[in-house]
Amino acid sequence: MALYNAHPGKPLIRITRNTAIITVLLLFALATIFPIYFMIISSFGEPVAAGAMDYRLFPSSFSLESYKFFFEFSPYTWRWLLNSLIVATTVMVTNVLFASMAGYAFSKIKFKGRVLIFSIMLVAMMIPYQVTQVPLYILIVNIFHIENTYTALILPGLVTVYNIFLAKQFMSSIPNEILECAKIEGCNQFQIYFRIILPLSKTVLAVMAILTFMDNWNTFFWPLLVTNSMDMQTIQVGLKSFKFANTTLFAPMMAGATISALPMFILFFSLQKYFLEGVTVGAVKG
Repeated sequence: MALYNAHPGKPLIRITRNTAIITVLLLFALATIFPIYFMIISSFGEPVAAGAMDYRLFPSSFSLESYKFFFEFSPYTWRWLLNSLIVATTVMVTNVLFASMAGYAFSKIKFKGRVLIFSIMLVAMMIPYQVTQVPLYILIVNIFHIENTYTALILPGLVTVYNIFLAKQFMSSIPNEILECAKIEGCNQFQIYFRIILPLSKTVLAVMAILTFMDNWNTFFWPLLVTNSMDMQTIQVGLKSFKFANTTLFAPMMAGATISALPMFILFFSLQKYFLEGVTVGAVKG
């Protein structure tokens, strides 16, 4: 809103400034939305090879054949969607639960080595994702022998350092006086966590849930590494089946991508209120 505060100078300067700001914001918005728009528009094309596709900004015809082709292309199409749903939902729930518990411990419970452990975790957060994939793959495949299972897909993402950091920073802002009152009333640590901390942390938990679900739903590299049969692939890995050596079934692939994006849209808009509150709180606290 500060962008539109009354300019102390001439009205012409104010109008020029606001017009420039709106133009830049519209360009950024269009650049952000265009890939989604193109994906949806392309999904309504005929299920032909990419070379025969008619690429247009506005559809010349409207057909649902590519959606039908997508579901009939492989007997595992529904299984890919189910696998993604199981993995993303499980990881989202475990992250919200475990990260909030760890965040509560680091922010409100004093124990020996708390600062050291948290510092080590922050250092671990700085290690690039690609660096950890090789040792993680060796652990899962060569030592635990659990490749091509839900465990292999879920276990590495049970809880992330980033979510622990997010929960710890938010819960540090909850006044200690509330917790002291609860202790005087006879609450133990678990009662304080479930009855006080969790209800007061809905905002950050919603943000955590959205970001974690989106990250795990869209992930491609790890499921590709640890699955070796089509029935255990996720939807993101399954979509590569529409790409062949010489061509790509572009419209069915876009239809699959559109369908795979629906759960994220539903989750985001169902938790949009809490997500925007979280962004606002973070902005106010600086």
